[in-house]
Amino acid sequence: MDLIIGSHVSFTKDKQLLGCVEETLSYGANTFMFYTGAPQNTNRASIDVNKTILGMNLMKENNIDYNNVVVHAPYIINLANANDDEKYNFAINFLKQEIERCETLGINKLILHPGSHVGCGIDMGIENIINGLNIVLNKPSIVKICLETMSGKGTECAYTLEQIAEIIDGVNNKNRIGVCMDTCHLHDSGYDMSNFDKVLDKFDELIGLKYLECIHINDSKNNIGAKKDRHENFGYGYIGFENLINIIYNERIKNIPKILETPYVSLDDNSKERIYPPYKFEIDMIKNKEFNNNLINDIREYYKTSK
Repeated sequence: MDLIIGSHVSFTKDKQLLGCVEETLSYGANTFMFYTGAPQNTNRASIDVNKTILGMNLMKENNIDYNNVVVHAPYIINLANANDDEKYNFAINFLKQEIERCETLGINKLILHPGSHVGCGIDMGIENIINGLNIVLNKPSIVKICLETMSGKGTECAYTLEQIAEIIDGVNNKNRIGVCMDTCHLHDSGYDMSNFDKVLDKFDELIGLKYLECIHINDSKNNIGAKKDRHENFGYGYIGFENLINIIYNERIKNIPKILETPYVSLDDNSKERIYPPYKFEIDMIKNKEFNNNLINDIREYYKTSK
């Protein structure tokens, strides 16, 4: 089967979509995910139409399907807490702006962390998310908002499939809603990734596999159910190489884009600065279905010698 695999890549002010595609190709990938600006703030450069066209052309030349590319909404959007009207309206309006940027880029999938209730309670948080989504999704658009399954850290909402199902059930325009599974988040929230077919069965029963639009492929630094959300490099965590490979190559999700968000690698064992992207090497492992127990050193050597 054709493997649809990629990673998070950088959308820079200078190269924008063209740079995203170039980085993707350097990893041997055939899809990618990016933020249209910094995930922690509102700084956004105008979309350069010429760079977009150049990026689109490069994708066509390399058989990258535009329908498999995803944008991630910034973390600062929180639809779950409506106690502060100003912050809630900001979240709604900024999400609308991100949708408009996706439309300009031609991207039809926007991944969203549903939000944290910040003390108002999970039921109220879910109600706030539904209300916010119904405001945002009340007009036609090519862009689907894909709710990401969360780990349950802090006061996060949407860390169970039941909660995701409840949100989707409350959304009026269901043609514009979907789901992004995250393997680390599911594991950290208590789902057994060693029996992924059982997780898919539950997803299909509660939500419906037709809503599954993307999968974030991440290992976890934590034991199952830890609710901590700490990603680990592919095969180096508590989910493990074989389980992740089995997820990626599961026939039921073969047409779903898989995106790596694993940690960058530090200069050396004593450095906390993480500057080397692991994706070229992790994608090689995935394609070969062979675990690389020297992954970290191989990454360091490659980038040190390629400078």
